Amino acid sequence: MPNKLSQLFNQVLAIARLPVVRLQFHLVLNPENVEKTYRYYTKRHPRYKLFQNKSVGAALVDLTRFPSSDDYAQVLKARKDVGRYVKRAKGKGYAVIEIDRNEFIDDIFEINTSVDIRQGRPMDPDYRNKKTSYHSEVNFKCYGVVNANGKLMGYGEVAFFGNFAAFNRVIGVRNNDGIMHLMVAEIIKRLIEARTYDYLMYDTYFGASPGLKAFKNMLGFKPYRAKYSIQ
Repeated sequence: MPNKLSQLFNQVLAIARLPVVRLQFHLVLNPENVEKTYRYYTKRHPRYKLFQNKSVGAALVDLTRFPSSDDYAQVLKARKDVGRYVKRAKGKGYAVIEIDRNEFIDDIFEINTSVDIRQGRPMDPDYRNKKTSYHSEVNFKCYGVVNANGKLMGYGEVAFFGNFAAFNRVIGVRNNDGIMHLMVAEIIKRLIEARTYDYLMYDTYFGASPGLKAFKNMLGFKPYRAKYSIQ
């Protein structure tokens, strides 16, 4: 019992120490989708009942910290681990492009079924069903990382909600080429240049595997306590 109480106290203390950020949902972007997502983000957290679902440990990059994408690139270079991965991917001919998923049906299915376990959990059955077409909400964009032959090796779906954007899905084949580092870094750079959004979210830190937490840290994501509003 003392150990459990100590752990609980440490968790509460860690939450209390998180910097607070205010994230806004704008209905004008897509009323139905934005309102639905707002309700999901602000429902009660399944474990921390006093907090909202996506408020505790929200993994965010503060895009406003960087005057330009070059400044962000310099930060990555200073972090030798992620800089090495990004350089490796570029050297092997990978590129990041905005995609229509309907043009990569087979590649996406191959990516989705390339492994059975991710982050220590079995893949959701939805990934194992091959879709014949994809529909994207008007406030979403999808980016892909392609190899030198134009084959899709990974993709990331980004939703735009207001003063922030959020990854809806990030997935790729498992190799050691640094493709996911390159893709996420490139998306961040493009959002910095757009000067339209203040933050990019990549879900939360709590519940993420050590490997995924390390990946987020490499790319500049930090944990916050998010407070949401809608207008």
